[in-house]
Amino acid sequence: MKIFLYFIGKPKDPHASALAEDYLGRASRYVPAEMREIRPERIDLWDRHPSARKILLDPAGKPMDSAAFARLVSKSEMGGRDIVFLVGGHDGLPAGWAARADLLISLSLMTFPHELARAVLAEQIYRALATLRGHPYPR
Repeated sequence: MKIFLYFIGKPKDPHASALAEDYLGRASRYVPAEMREIRPERIDLWDRHPSARKILLDPAGKPMDSAAFARLVSKSEMGGRDIVFLVGGHDGLPAGWAARADLLISLSLMTFPHELARAVLAEQIYRALATLRGHPYPR
């Protein structure tokens, strides 16, 4: 399994990306993981990752606690299926992308800046992988 984190647009605060990169670097100890900023008009996630599970973040998505998120990661890992996560830009997800997603999830009922959502998602990925391997981090 490999994890791909895609973000639409460039962050206004480079510190938020640095925090996300730090957590994703930690996650890379367990599985290959990469993070990229994309422009939706230049990439089609479904063509680029045809067999991966596409999980898009959306305020209307399924709320999920850390344990449920870890189970989601575990299921893909057990099936050997890559996971693609996408955080939309300031205007949300591109038209039509939510309908094509395998799953829409919400990080919180609260609204976060997109830069903060990057860091929170990367931390949750690391937390899930550490939990699944019995690492003491998630205490």
